[in-house]
Amino acid sequence: MSHQSAELARFAANLAYDDIPTPVLRRTEDLMLDTLGSILAGSSARAVQSIAHFADMMGPTSGPSENMVTRKTTSPLFAALVNAASAHMVEQDDVHNGSVFHPAAVVFPPAIAAAQALGRSGRELLAACVAGYEVGIRVGEFLGRSHYRIFHTTGTAGTLAAAAAVGRLLNLTEEQMLDAFGSAGTQAAGLWEFLRDAADSKQLHTAKAAANGLTAAYLAQDGFTGARAILEGAQGMAAGMSSDADPSRLTDQLGSRWTVLETSFKFHASCRHTHPAADALLALMREHDLRADDIASVVARVHQGAIDVLGPVVDPATVHQSKFSMGTVLALIALHRRAGLADFDAGLNDEAVKRFRDRVTMELDDEVDTAYPTRWIGKVQVRTVDGRQIDARVDEPKGDPGNTLSRAEIEDKVRRLGTYRHAATTAQVASIIDGIWGLAQAPLVGRMITEAAE
Repeated sequence: MSHQSAELARFAANLAYDDIPTPVLRRTEDLMLDTLGSILAGSSARAVQSIAHFADMMGPTSGPSENMVTRKTTSPLFAALVNAASAHMVEQDDVHNGSVFHPAAVVFPPAIAAAQALGRSGRELLAACVAGYEVGIRVGEFLGRSHYRIFHTTGTAGTLAAAAAVGRLLNLTEEQMLDAFGSAGTQAAGLWEFLRDAADSKQLHTAKAAANGLTAAYLAQDGFTGARAILEGAQGMAAGMSSDADPSRLTDQLGSRWTVLETSFKFHASCRHTHPAADALLALMREHDLRADDIASVVARVHQGAIDVLGPVVDPATVHQSKFSMGTVLALIALHRRAGLADFDAGLNDEAVKRFRDRVTMELDDEVDTAYPTRWIGKVQVRTVDGRQIDARVDEPKGDPGNTLSRAEIEDKVRRLGTYRHAATTAQVASIIDGIWGLAQAPLVGRMITEAAE
């Protein structure tokens, strides 16, 4: 048995609520609430509706778990599938910088679905979610930068994260948890090629990671075995998906380093790789009192990962693809001083956005690239219409742990997300907020979205 895999499985199988420091639990509640807002905001999107329609055709017509997109009940599998697809749709879910991984979209949907089906308490759900974060983030760090260049880590490491969270709710033994990891890893997938075509695949990445991880955990409970070293084995994930994997990352300070606390909220409604430059441009424009028309060109000085992911998006064809366009994001910042959901909706065919987008380029910056992925430094170089060159930088984008969102800011974000395109009423969102803040006292995990009237 692999030392690292066994230690990681042991940690996930044995983690209990009382083992977890209070700040970690409170941050997990923050991240869960943030994610529920994203699920609501993404629920009306065509790609999400397509996956929801598939679930309606293939899944049971009722069940113990909540489909937050259709507001029906179904099996844990199909609830996890649909809710995870929606959680990642509007690009407002969280991110862990060091692993370049979005834990929330693949941890909370399967964990909530399983907790509802199994009759677990709020405390058991919170502990399971922490297990999912701690496992998934370490798997992402283990797979390294070379993995992320081709593979969407949220789809790959996310399958292990989902298995860990659901496995904890199922009270898997250490051996069973290792089996669950093996079955999760052999199903892990997600490729970046979809960005070149504005395809819908990204929603499938989170949907399948959540559903496949849940499947792996339930199978392990039934005695289904998995590869013992699916992560670092000779024909495991690292062998096939990475050239710089570091097995020591799998067990890095387990039980003392809580990666939940390292996780960032997303302030702008776009790919996280755009956020550092967006914050730097916003700071520069405020400091120098510039308008969009004052700017002749912008160079975003970035890390290689940003070029790999954003570089293929030259002329975005959909709102979702535009969130992976550095030019579009900086155009919205320049024109509106923000890049929110409604701004992207209105900006796709906006001529002013297109004109500014064409003034934006990306260049690799050695300092930024060396710091990444532990730190996401933002640098921009602006040339003004009157010939000045102005540089700006930010060392911690808004939402990072050192520049995080307060609970009041999270609540405000969730109100905006939850009522986006009339997904929920203000009363329903208020009920969701109250429910999460009281989750640790809940004897049973019930419905997250009530049918409260306005």
